[in-house]
Amino acid sequence: MCLGIPGEILSIQPNALGMHMGQVSFGGIVKEICLAYTPEAQVGNYVIVHVGFAISVVDEDEAEKTFAYLREIADLSELETEQP
Repeated sequence: MCLGIPGEILSIQPNALGMHMGQVSFGGIVKEICLAYTPEAQVGNYVIVHVGFAISVVDEDEAEKTFAYLREIADLSELETEQP
């Protein structure tokens, strides 16, 4: 199973090979992401990222839903690690 995480594009610039790369924020953690598969993506857009590549553009509402699910998963994992 693959997991894609949404992130917000902060900036876009070409790399040495001319491919579009973006600085993408994942809840405050910023990574350089390849935007070759999402040429329509613009600064401020949210993209789904898998292994360093943006694979689709999503709207902010969809990204927020995913963030909510991820927070729920984190909350559940904290419950599993608590011992009586």
